[in-house]
Amino acid sequence: MRIAIGSDHAGFELKELLRERLIERGHRVRDFGPSAPDPTDYADIAAPLAEAVVDGQQQLGIVICSNGVGVSIAANKVRGARAALCTDPWSARRAREHTDCNVLALGSYVTGHALAGEIVDAFVDAEFEGGRHVRRLAKLAAVESKHADVLEEGVRRRTEVELSPMA
Repeated sequence: MRIAIGSDHAGFELKELLRERLIERGHRVRDFGPSAPDPTDYADIAAPLAEAVVDGQQQLGIVICSNGVGVSIAANKVRGARAALCTDPWSARRAREHTDCNVLALGSYVTGHALAGEIVDAFVDAEFEGGRHVRRLAKLAAVESKHADVLEEGVRRRTEVELSPMA
């Protein structure tokens, strides 16, 4: 499987361990960085990683920061990304089976290395069940589509105000 992985500086050590684990399990892993534990903003890693998953370059993604919240928010800003912050293997498996999540978010300060490995294994090994869950995903897509237009308009207005000579 093609799996993208990335973190901010807080998640660097865990990212490196999980990357090696995935490679040992036979997966092709693309590391979105960072390459050292230097200060890194989570959005600079999570958004491009989620884009690579959504456009099919990668099949799944894993993003890591201190508590997993920042990377999950950043990844979920990418239309079509479904990032789940998981703290146990059951939730990770369920995120794939029922919600067809394509990005796993982890918190390196709150999840031990051994447990993180189990969570990643559960996420990667699980498959979307389809069936009744397809209807629910269609409803999520409709919500996403509805609010994408609102978000775009808000960004346009904010940008116009910021660029206005009166601002």
